[in-house]
This record gives sequence, C-alpha cells and structure tokens, in this order.
Amino acid sequence: MQYEGVLTKMETEYGKPIQYYLVFENNFLNVNQLLDKNIEINFVGFQCLNCGKKKKIFRQGFCYDCFYSSAAVGDWIMKPELSTAHLGIADRDLVYEEKVQLQPHIVYLALSSEIKVGVTRKTQVPTRWIDQGANEALTIVEVPNRYLAGITEVALKNHYADKTNWRKMLTNEIEAVDLVAERLKLENLIPTEVQEYFYLDKNDLYQMEYPVLQFPSKVKSLSLDKTPHFQGKLTGIKGQYLLFEDGTVFNVRGSEGYIVRILV
Repeated sequence: MQYEGVLTKMETEYGKPIQYYLVFENNFLNVNQLLDKNIEINFVGFQCLNCGKKKKIFRQGFCYDCFYSSAAVGDWIMKPELSTAHLGIADRDLVYEEKVQLQPHIVYLALSSEIKVGVTRKTQVPTRWIDQGANEALTIVEVPNRYLAGITEVALKNHYADKTNWRKMLTNEIEAVDLVAERLKLENLIPTEVQEYFYLDKNDLYQMEYPVLQFPSKVKSLSLDKTPHFQGKLTGIKGQYLLFEDGTVFNVRGSEGYIVRILV
C-alpha cells in the first residue's frame, strides 16, 4: 500500500503498548501494524505547516518567513519563562499568546535517559512525555499560566537536565531512579510564589510501554535532505522516532513539513 502526505508529528494513544498513527490529509496509518515489516520512505517535497506554501522548511515545520513571524513559534515556546501574556504584553500576537499561555501548565520530571525537568500544558499529559520517549514521568507543580511554570523550570535546571539525550533514549540506556522519591526533595528548590502548587503526595506516576521489538545498540539518524529514499525493516517506535533493524532512526517530528511517500 502507498501513503503520501505532509509529515506532522505522530498522533498517539496511551496504552500498553502506546499506539502510533501517521495522519495525512486523506488517510492515516497505524504505525504499530508495520512492526517487523519492510517499509520505504521517499522524500517528495516541502509544505509549510503555517502558510501551506511549497517552500523549503526552515525549522519546526515552518518556512523561514513563517518561523520569524508566526506567534506559534515565539521564543516563549522554548523558554516559558519569557511568557508575558499574564501581564497583557504581546510578543507577536497577544490573542494567541493569551490562549496558550493563560491555561494550566505543569512542571514535571521525566525519565527517558537521565532525569529531565520540563514544562507542558496540562492538556498535553501524557502526550508530551510519550513524544519525548520517557519511560516514566510525574508532575511537580500545576500552575495557572506558562510564566510560573517557566520560572520553576529555570530554578530546577540547576539540578536536572532540561533536554533529552535522544541517543540514550533510543538505545534504552535508562538510569534506575525513583521519581516519586526524587519529587520529595524539590519543595525547597522551587520559587516561593510556586510552592503553594507543589504536588507532594499525589499518586500520578505515568509509566510508558513503547512498541519496540528490538532496541539498537548504536543509532544513525536518517535525514531526508541527505537520503531522499530509504528502505528498512521497522523494529520499534519510541518518542517520535521510527527504529529500524540496521540502527537507522527517523525523527518524524524533526521532519514536519516534509512531503513523503511511504510504501508498505
């Protein structure tokens, strides 16, 4: 069968194992069903996720012009502490920023290689953790806006990583850590104005089971710019990565805005 369309991050359903879907304009594909099968991925072209034009992708699925103009990719996305909607101050589009920033956010600990601290909207639990390939995750605080989550993350960056080591995550090199016990150490590390939101005893540990038949011992990343045609046997899915028998890994989210043709 053949599927063609613009890549966006895989949609997921929390379960044991997690279910993954590639969703295109006219059809969709349950990726779990492709495990242990040979598939082809062919690069066809580009389409900006914002303006829809057939322009080369610059970052995050956006063309150059959209990346530097759209409110959806402002600096506060990657650095929540820069959020200003709670003050009524716009970055690029106050209406959009109020919609996204002025809603419940959580700060969390996740275990995908070593312990990582991060921020996400409450509505993105547990999707955010699945996308990162976390084996376990739990909430530290739930706050009413993105700014408070951001300053909490900044305070905890002095003690934990804030980025996932994707190579260790994909080879399943995971530290043995008790996240519930780790959370108990944090109350005095978070900002004073956030301590009232601290999750002390809540039993909310998520444990993720990924559809992986075999983890690679070493990984090599597939770039459609350098390798426009790839064929291999799918042996796993973790985070937003497809894992292949020869150690090749393909970051679907990292290729958003690329038009592909997939043969299965």
